[in-house]
Amino acid sequence: MATFIALAAVLALIGVALVAIPLVRRVPTQLAPAPWAALGAAALLVIGSAILYASFSKWSWRAEGPADSPQTMVARLARKLERDPNDVNGWLLLGRSYIVLEQYPLALRSYQRADRLASGKSAEALVGEAESLTMSDEAALDGRAGRIIEQALVLDPNSGKALFFGAAAAVRRGELPLARDRFTKLLALNPPQAIRPMLEQQIAAIDQKLAGGAPETPSPAPAAANASAAAVRVHIELSASLSKSAFDAAPLFVFVRDPGQPGPPLAAKRLASHFPQTVELTPADSMVPGRAFTAGQKVQVVARIARSGNPMAGSGDPFGEVAYLVGSDGLVNIVIDHLTP
Repeated sequence: MATFIALAAVLALIGVALVAIPLVRRVPTQLAPAPWAALGAAALLVIGSAILYASFSKWSWRAEGPADSPQTMVARLARKLERDPNDVNGWLLLGRSYIVLEQYPLALRSYQRADRLASGKSAEALVGEAESLTMSDEAALDGRAGRIIEQALVLDPNSGKALFFGAAAAVRRGELPLARDRFTKLLALNPPQAIRPMLEQQIAAIDQKLAGGAPETPSPAPAAANASAAAVRVHIELSASLSKSAFDAAPLFVFVRDPGQPGPPLAAKRLASHFPQTVELTPADSMVPGRAFTAGQKVQVVARIARSGNPMAGSGDPFGEVAYLVGSDGLVNIVIDHLTP
């Protein structure tokens, strides 16, 4: 476009010269020079051509560039907060963005900054801290993350995320009545339809344990059939363009995610990086108690080689992914052929 504008300007100047020079040139046998006429003609040609082109050209001078990537938008938000570091809502948004990008240490720092600015009175900031810690290490629910969740529930007893993580922490501590109360309250908050069966299953399992039933006692027939169908099976291969030997020492993580609900994966497994291999994940592979997939649910399955050994995605980690309908799709292939930006 810059080349076009330059050429158009040159052509316009040539046209102006062809008209203006005869007007200002002194010729003995002709009339006296007309400099004002020359200037008027020049202005008319330049301005008029510009107006005509802008009026009749179909070129969109305000055409938008390509859409920014999530990483670019998050980086822009981070730069904005450098200029306005006291924006609590901005830090909360940055924390949520880092959670989506699976950059949990950065999410934790963002939520901690929001917590300080809110003087410890922001339930969302506290829940974000706990979620970041839990995603980095599930055992954090037994300690620091669990304590933070209790603080958040004091500030906002109806926080859906706080109730979920608080119930999961209570299950891990063996406080089943408390866990049941929190799952029941969360169910009453009208969560997404895909989450309701999972919450109902958790409440039923807790009721069974409180009644003294053995864990292996079969559930009612419909629930049992649903549970048996809730399995994800994938055959994982490494692209020929990636060297198998380069990743022998790095673990392979396979995650099942809900594409419409950011947060902890619905299930995960850590495996040795040998290819090809077939992997099956079930609700028993849930990372957080009470958060699992069910039959009929559309999920995303991700296979990632973690070069750092950390389940969090790192730049340069090879990965592959596929959409999966639980209970309908059988064995589905995943080819690891991408690199994490």
